[in-house]
Amino acid sequence: MTSIDVRFWGQSGHRQHRLVDSAPADVSLPTLPPPAVPMSILGAVMFKQEEPNLLIPALKPFYDRVIPLSWMVVRFAVGWNLLVHAYFSIGRGPLAMAPVFEKMGFVPGNIYAGTTFLVELLGGIGILFGLFTRFFAAAAAIEMLVIFFVYWNVGFSWLKGGYEYALMWGLVSFAIALRGGGPYSLDRMLGREL
Repeated sequence: MTSIDVRFWGQSGHRQHRLVDSAPADVSLPTLPPPAVPMSILGAVMFKQEEPNLLIPALKPFYDRVIPLSWMVVRFAVGWNLLVHAYFSIGRGPLAMAPVFEKMGFVPGNIYAGTTFLVELLGGIGILFGLFTRFFAAAAAIEMLVIFFVYWNVGFSWLKGGYEYALMWGLVSFAIALRGGGPYSLDRMLGREL
């Protein structure tokens, strides 16, 4: 008897393996090929993780150079947006929004206004530079989720005071929280990430 590494495709669609100790040494178990794509996982469709073929193959060297920068651009957009909000809060006083929070039912307003200010200031800096990125992006996503629910009854349109803006920035912040800082971040430079 010997251990044999058996590889198979599990129900989750991920390649799995396990050691089988009870098989004789001369038994060869075949490795199963991957299932056809797309694969169904809990009703959702999962596609190949490979990049598609380019319509203009000559652009491949360009894309290979700039794709790693794309996540930094996304982080910059979210971090800058948060910092601009923090800047205006500094101008009028970080706790100036406390009465507005209390009117919306967030009592005591000073705590909620102060927390929002800190998420926007520290989160903006952290996301912009990619430092503690997942933590700050998750905090920003939670803030946007709360704003989303506050403005739910107004409707979707941002032009009418709706939740469109909060939904978009919340989803982008959530994506950053899932992905982390990316290749051009202080998290990556330090070699540590949440």
